[in-house]
Amino acid sequence: MTSTKAHAIRSRSLKTSIGGVAILATTALVLSGCATTDEGTTPAGDLTLKIGTALPQTGNLAFLGPPEEAGVAYAASEVEAYAETTGLSLEIVYGDSGDTDNKAYETEIPRLLGEDVSAILGAASSGVSLQFIDQVTGAGVIQFSPANTSDAFSTYDDNGLYFRTAPSDVLQGEVLGNLIAEDGNQTLGMIVLNDSYGTGLAKYVTEAFEAAGGTVVAAPTYNTGDTTFDAQISEVLAADPDAIALITFAEVSTIIPNIVSDFPAEKLYFVDGNLANFGDEFAEGTLTGAKGTLPGLSVDTLGDFTSALDAFLEAEGSAALDEYSYAAESYDAVILLSLAALAAGSTEGADIAAKLQEVSGGSGDGETCTTFAACADIILDGGVADYDGISGPITFDEVGDPTEASIGIYIYGDDNTYTAY
Repeated sequence: MTSTKAHAIRSRSLKTSIGGVAILATTALVLSGCATTDEGTTPAGDLTLKIGTALPQTGNLAFLGPPEEAGVAYAASEVEAYAETTGLSLEIVYGDSGDTDNKAYETEIPRLLGEDVSAILGAASSGVSLQFIDQVTGAGVIQFSPANTSDAFSTYDDNGLYFRTAPSDVLQGEVLGNLIAEDGNQTLGMIVLNDSYGTGLAKYVTEAFEAAGGTVVAAPTYNTGDTTFDAQISEVLAADPDAIALITFAEVSTIIPNIVSDFPAEKLYFVDGNLANFGDEFAEGTLTGAKGTLPGLSVDTLGDFTSALDAFLEAEGSAALDEYSYAAESYDAVILLSLAALAAGSTEGADIAAKLQEVSGGSGDGETCTTFAACADIILDGGVADYDGISGPITFDEVGDPTEASIGIYIYGDDNTYTAY
């Protein structure tokens, strides 16, 4: 397997919010736009690629649904805008993954498969994706997540049909564990979501922290759907750690008030599943000095993308986003699937999957390009495209994992919002 590089970046924050974000339509949507033609290129054929989404419109990661769906819609509009040149049309069927408590996926996945999709984007949660990966890949359909980080997928028997644009938790765990140690903490307590994401990330945080000379003194878990966390908080505080890592999803909003009443906020650490701008949800200064990590490139790289994404949404009659987490990864997933379909001359799942590593640059013999149109032109002219995405170079290895990634480090201010550290 190709080696994976981890980069800790100290980047300016993307705006985030637990609530109050726009939700796009959940029914089937065919996106159209202005067709563009270039001399010297010839449409590859009449292909209609149908992609379903199983992203969190409900459940404990619902705050990630709007940016992910927005990224999908924006990418789809760019593919459609070039349809006259490529001969490739794109249809998106939106669906809800929910979580392992409300189990929205139990009805949504059969519905999406019934729509004869070639790929399903999602889920955001690794634990949720594991609930339906066999159902999707067993049907010969690609499962492509913009946000799954569990290491379980790197060795999963998925018939070569699972891909992701988010890096494995091995990377984030290493960065976070080392950050906690570098801050001078010798003992660490954790509160951990008991699923493949939470326990996997906790494992790699522990390994990095202990390799740096620290000791994990408590790591109680809780289950999706739990609403009280008094036992876990008491266990961690009783261990008297120097620092506490909260490896949770949206449940962190319930945990925070009971933690900070007895523990200094500047010794709290957040992760991608709960890093958000809480604003006036808590009293001013509640989270001052707390830190967190989030996979993805800095806003200096993503600024043009997020501005263009907001402009697209406003043109479509939707409000601009307050949260951009995994929007770029979702955008890249749609572009990669479309390029792979174009390169394969097919919308069959297995045919597209066979070309995904190639169009990501994983085969090592492509011409670098950074937009769908530029990459499509290379393919139409008989070449091999190597798409470098908004979220990073991507470059899939043989199991569908990106081979390098950036992890941002952030710090909370008095207003309970985070900025670059």
